[in-house]
Amino acid sequence: MPDSLAAPAKINLFLRIDARRADGYHDLESLFAPVTGLCDTLQIAPAAPGLGCAVSPDLPGTPPEKNLVFRAWRAYGQATGFAPDISVALTKRIPTGMGLGGGSSDAAAMLRWLNGRAGSAALEPEALNALAAGLGADVPFFLLGVPAVARGIGELLTPVDLDLSAFTLVLALPPVHVSTAWAYGRWDALTASQKPSREGLTTGQHTHKRRVSLSPVRVWNDFEAAVFPAFADLRRLKERLLALGAACAVMSGSGAGIAALFRNDRLALDAADDLRTKVPVHVETLRHWGVAKR
Repeated sequence: MPDSLAAPAKINLFLRIDARRADGYHDLESLFAPVTGLCDTLQIAPAAPGLGCAVSPDLPGTPPEKNLVFRAWRAYGQATGFAPDISVALTKRIPTGMGLGGGSSDAAAMLRWLNGRAGSAALEPEALNALAAGLGADVPFFLLGVPAVARGIGELLTPVDLDLSAFTLVLALPPVHVSTAWAYGRWDALTASQKPSREGLTTGQHTHKRRVSLSPVRVWNDFEAAVFPAFADLRRLKERLLALGAACAVMSGSGAGIAALFRNDRLALDAADDLRTKVPVHVETLRHWGVAKR
């Protein structure tokens, strides 16, 4: 039988962008939290000798050799010499362009699977993490698989004891694709001429007074200052979630997904019903992750 791998999404509960580096990347600091109820699935089966890594179906607009699952398989083979012939059936549930890390999670699942079967060729954690970082800034987090503060380009990870058990997540998934490269470009242009406010661009006004959370949670994402002026519907979506009683709402990654945490699960479900008339929504009861060790 094929091996079945779950590749979960993530959200960023804060994201601060620092200076652009000489290599073109940006240093950042971010709190990553897994979203285990929203997952891609990889079904991996042995394939005929010489096939390499065949991933199906093809992703729209992505040549097979650019698929992160294939790139992870190729990079691992180049680093270790272990490159088994496999076929991978990829079921995508995490929408692209949402800042949820679906492709990075798929790559991490592949690296973990390969490393578990490579025997004496298997990489030590530090080497595997470095290989993951070469594929994408979010891939090391998905290798770790627990909440963490990320620094550097995302490869320097500190696991954290994160208790989200008081919250229900409402994750709005608008039909908007925000390119990460574009968002970084907008951020660079913005910060070249001014220092953006970290107070966000939302109004902070609530239309339903009885629904306002009495204990708001402090979250932020520097990308909002760059993305919201060009995608006003995302700003309005965040404001709508706050008006419906969210303790906080924040864009995840470079967008366009908007994550909101509700202290009252009834309000969360009502908010999800309200939004579903316009955008897809994922709802998930969150958890206390406990103390994690690398």
